[in-house]
Amino acid sequence: MECEICGAEIHGKSIKVTIDGSELDVCGKCSQHGTVTNKRTPVSKKVTPVARSMPIRRSTKKSFETISDELIDGYETLIRDARRNRGWTQDQLAEKIKEKVSLLKKIERGEIIPEDTFLKKLERTLDIKLTERTKESEWGGGSLNKGTTLGDIVKIKRK
Repeated sequence: MECEICGAEIHGKSIKVTIDGSELDVCGKCSQHGTVTNKRTPVSKKVTPVARSMPIRRSTKKSFETISDELIDGYETLIRDARRNRGWTQDQLAEKIKEKVSLLKKIERGEIIPEDTFLKKLERTLDIKLTERTKESEWGGGSLNKGTTLGDIVKIKRK
C-alpha cells in the first residue's frame, strides 16, 4: 500500500488521518500533517426534533349551538358608510386595522363574511355595532320535539 501524500510504500498498517475533511491512509512521517482518526465515524443523519408533549388546550371558540352574536343584515353598507363618514379611503382603514385592503374590499362588496377578529377591529375603529345578540333558543321546535311523526301529520288516502 502507498502513502496517499508522499507516495512511499507503507510497510505494516497505514495510519488514517483527516486533512481538511478528507480521510487519507498515510505513512508514519506524513501522519503529522493531519489529525489521526482511529475509527471511521459515519456522517450523522439529520434527526427531526421530537415534539415536546404540551398540554392540550381546548378551543375557546364557541360552537354553533351556543353562538349568541349574529352578524347584522346589511353589514357591508354599514361599514362602507361609516368609513366614508370619517373621510377615510379603503387603504387608510385597512392600514388602521392592520388588515389587507383586498379583504376589506371584498367585505364591503359583501362577497365574504368577516371573521370575529376582523369584526371587532372594525367595530372598535369605526365605532359601530356589527353584531346583535340573539337568544340561544329562539326556535323551540314546538310539538315536533314531543314525538311527532310523519304519520301524525300526513293523511293517507286509501283506494
